Amino acid sequence: MPVKLLLTAIVIIICILLNKLSSKLGIPMLLGFILLGMFFGSDGIVKIPFDNYAFAEQICSVALIFIMFYGGFGTSWKEAKPVALKAALLSTLGVMMTSGLTGIFCRFVLGIDWLESLLVGAVIGSTDAASVFSILRAKRLNLKYNTASLLEVESGSNDPCSYMLTAVIIAVMNGSAKGASLAYMLFSQIIYGIGLGVVIALACVWAMKKIRFTTEGFDTVFVVAAALLAYSAPAALGGNGYLSVYILGIILGNARLNNKVTLVHFFDGVTGLMQMLVFFLLGLLSFPSRLPQVVFPALAIALFLTFIARPAAVFAILFPFKSKVSQELVVSWAGLRGAASIVFAIMAVMQVSTKNDIFHIVFCIVLFSILLQGSLLPLVSKKLDMLDDEGDVLKTFTDYTDEVPVQFIQSSITSEHPWCGSKLADILMPPDTIAALLKRGTEKIVPNGSTVLLAGDKLILCAKSPAHVEGVFLSERELKGKDEWIGKTLLELPGMDDKLIIMIQRNDRIIIPKGNTVLMKNDVLVMNHSE
Repeated sequence: MPVKLLLTAIVIIICILLNKLSSKLGIPMLLGFILLGMFFGSDGIVKIPFDNYAFAEQICSVALIFIMFYGGFGTSWKEAKPVALKAALLSTLGVMMTSGLTGIFCRFVLGIDWLESLLVGAVIGSTDAASVFSILRAKRLNLKYNTASLLEVESGSNDPCSYMLTAVIIAVMNGSAKGASLAYMLFSQIIYGIGLGVVIALACVWAMKKIRFTTEGFDTVFVVAAALLAYSAPAALGGNGYLSVYILGIILGNARLNNKVTLVHFFDGVTGLMQMLVFFLLGLLSFPSRLPQVVFPALAIALFLTFIARPAAVFAILFPFKSKVSQELVVSWAGLRGAASIVFAIMAVMQVSTKNDIFHIVFCIVLFSILLQGSLLPLVSKKLDMLDDEGDVLKTFTDYTDEVPVQFIQSSITSEHPWCGSKLADILMPPDTIAALLKRGTEKIVPNGSTVLLAGDKLILCAKSPAHVEGVFLSERELKGKDEWIGKTLLELPGMDDKLIIMIQRNDRIIIPKGNTVLMKNDVLVMNHSE
């Protein structure tokens, strides 16, 4: 047990370091996780014996729940709305066209059996949101014609369709889907997935607005439970759990929730860890010694998928919208394969017997896609003149404000306060500061220039918060026993030339001190001082 925990800790630390390194080198980070898994795997240097597909499927399925949820949670509906129809068609009809064309290629060019060919097409039919998101953000690819939002919504929402196709083909191969049962399977996948996703999401939003959690952090635990419920409830009825959890993410991500910044940071970290886990398991499950047997058919499928199947589907769908050819080419090139394809390939290996090594074929395709398409996406966008110097790709994500940090300051307006009785328009505020909210009793007011401040008001100010401030060195001092500072005002304190008391914690109160503030026993002082 200690050895396994030690290896787990080492792998996670290396993955995090690879994540940081990959952004500097311009290499998609998920490629590093695959190679790391191969390093630790049966054919690698460490040689950890691991071929438990059942365990890997369970872990990857749970990981995909959070990847799908965050794909929806991070989508800004305001930015995505203009391209929602295009994205919906790409994530459904586009996936089916891509999968079908790939299946036809596998059958007639590579000579693979029909059902097995269609299974390969279904497994790799969807694009990888994690890879697309990371490249758009890391490279700040501000794309013209709202293309970033189109890619975000499409890549985040097309996994459910690929999953449905994979499940249907597996059922046909097992002989369990015929006639009415197949029709009901399609019905349940779509209706239960959408219906339960919407119901659970609306109930979750209501609960988070009405219920005050007694312990800090329980709201995050609540959302985790909601994501698991959104997947498991429709899945238990034969519905599409991944579609349901994506809908939950969309609705929660665009709702006005308390403590949303904390949720963003938590799920950003959790999703990153899930992505690392899935791609590491892919590398760990792989046997490099088997790759020479599948590299040529896998490479042929990857090339056909990249240069024919995906572009054909994209052009067919976007042409009626009179989209620019340059946009269609970028969207075609951004069709990276990734985490979902891995999970669906493992699912296929577990449930059906195939003549070809589906898992390692998908492994090579994903490796090729991330290495070639992922690395060259910035260059392709530049060559096609698709970069928008005036745009900001971060606006396509609901956590955009976290990229430009802000801080809030609450100021209590007393009868002696110099602002009491004044209009906001007449008050000279610090630069880069704006009044965001006014609390007057139980009433919450969004203020404007004509708002008059009254005694008893609490004014919330908003300003930019720098990531790091040079020269600030904080320390604490608790006034205990016969401390010489007890009973003195700040102006009376000796030796304060290089120190400044910026906050006093007095029992449960936080005090921003003035020169005449009297210090009391058990006060905790927070001071800034020189080095």
